[in-house]
Amino acid sequence: MKGSLIIVGAFVIGCVAGAGGWLPEWLLGGDVTMWILYALMLQVGIGIGSDERLKEILRTLSPRLLLLPCATIAGTLIATLVISFLLSRWTTAEVLAVGSGMGYYSLSSILITSLKEPSIGVVAAAELGTIALMANIFREIMTLVFAPLMVRWFSPLGPISAGGATSMDVTLPVITRFSGRDWVFVSIVHGIVVDFSVPFLVPFFCSL
Repeated sequence: MKGSLIIVGAFVIGCVAGAGGWLPEWLLGGDVTMWILYALMLQVGIGIGSDERLKEILRTLSPRLLLLPCATIAGTLIATLVISFLLSRWTTAEVLAVGSGMGYYSLSSILITSLKEPSIGVVAAAELGTIALMANIFREIMTLVFAPLMVRWFSPLGPISAGGATSMDVTLPVITRFSGRDWVFVSIVHGIVVDFSVPFLVPFFCSL
């Protein structure tokens, strides 16, 4: 919860600084945004590749473990598709790009803002990126808050699927507490697979 509030706070500060004209011109250029995106993608790769748990997971990986992340991805996209029919402001592909963030708010918002800017303009791209940021932060917060109810109403898999990409880090403690330690390994595998899908799904839907 604290990390999510810090992200929102940084976003609000950025909005205020941008609206007040307090930022240097070189920082507002598109090239800077792309280089930040490249650095973020590098960090994602380093983070996944250097995680000691990855080697153990790859050694003991069972095809059955992939069913849950695949179901999470499919369920998220289907629900997002249904919601897109209720929205007139954005196209179906744009709404699917937002949903494809899978809880990974920092990466998905930057990707959407950068990739959609040439086609829909700076303002609209920033707006869509902001929606992606808030939607995926809310997904994380809802998992943290409602995890016990998800376990009670559905199953121990409920919070894992709801957490999306965050099930391997931010929401893992609450998943461990309410789903049980027996589901920790499943939660980590789920998070890694869903996390890995974001850099592919978001650009795909942004290109449509």
